[in-house]
Amino acid sequence: MPYTVGAFVMFGLGSIPAGRLGDLWGRRQMMLVFFFGMGLSALAVALTQTPLQMGIALTVLGVFSAIYHPVGIPMLVQKAEKPGLTIGINGLAGNLGIAMAALSTGFLVAWQGWRMAFIVPAMVSILCGILFARTAPHEMTAPAKKKTSVVQLPKHLAWRTFVVMVATSTTSSLLFNITTNGNTQLLAERLDGLVNDPTRLGMLLALIYAVASLAQLVVGRLLDWLPVKPLFFSVLFLQIVSFALASQTAGWVWYVAAIGYMVMVFAAIPFSDTMVVRYIDDAMRSRVSGTRIAISFGISSLAVYSLGPFVKASGFTQLMVAASCVAAVGALIVLFLPNEAQMKSTAV
Repeated sequence: MPYTVGAFVMFGLGSIPAGRLGDLWGRRQMMLVFFFGMGLSALAVALTQTPLQMGIALTVLGVFSAIYHPVGIPMLVQKAEKPGLTIGINGLAGNLGIAMAALSTGFLVAWQGWRMAFIVPAMVSILCGILFARTAPHEMTAPAKKKTSVVQLPKHLAWRTFVVMVATSTTSSLLFNITTNGNTQLLAERLDGLVNDPTRLGMLLALIYAVASLAQLVVGRLLDWLPVKPLFFSVLFLQIVSFALASQTAGWVWYVAAIGYMVMVFAAIPFSDTMVVRYIDDAMRSRVSGTRIAISFGISSLAVYSLGPFVKASGFTQLMVAASCVAAVGALIVLFLPNEAQMKSTAV
């Protein structure tokens, strides 16, 4: 786990320059850097010979992976009539990728060894870059040079919204990192004696992620109809309940509870991007998204580093209790989000 920390840190910190370049240089160009950079750096990981080399190569991989969220998502919603649904579909695809990773990594490792688990995604990324270059339309001008198209909020509401956005994104990222990095071992412990075959465990984990991925599609659709604040609070409240239930169960009952908490973890993801789309002009969305991601993922990457020591000291039951507490903090923060009616009445 320590050798992946650099990747998680750069996934956050790299979002700031990535977002700035996306707005000022162009999103299409930055996405080309993303696809080919991801592919080449993943190939570099496969060629490493020592743990230190792997840590460095994974950190470089994290740098290029930082481009997607602040650049790709604003690019997707630039002309979307239903941005919530667009964000939901994007999230569904991303989380199905997590499910595929849980399922395919074991098979690739068993087939040709761990290096193949980096080579195959690397080639897919490079292929996607070629297809993107051929199909994505060229930008006439960089987003930062376009005219403002969103009604601006007063400074006090804009700052309040941004602080809530960053804080809730941090708690959501913490839960995402805790679960996606801890679920494999948690699954093995809670189903010990029931399922011990690694391949079957991988399939069960992939099923959790596949079902949970659908939550982003549903929430994205609801965000086109409903106000952000009550819907976001409801999702976080259900997170509190589902993590608390999971902490007190084992076996197949825990497995059902795990599906429940992962559904809620994934359901929380679209909200920050939706708030950026609703209240931030397209000319600076990549920079705002980059700053939000840098802060939230920079903090939440600590969860990856501390996950192992915490579990060894306290166990997975306490980890689930801690996750429930993090969700409760997020729910309290959402209460400070201005109501949409208040935003509209004070916009200038």
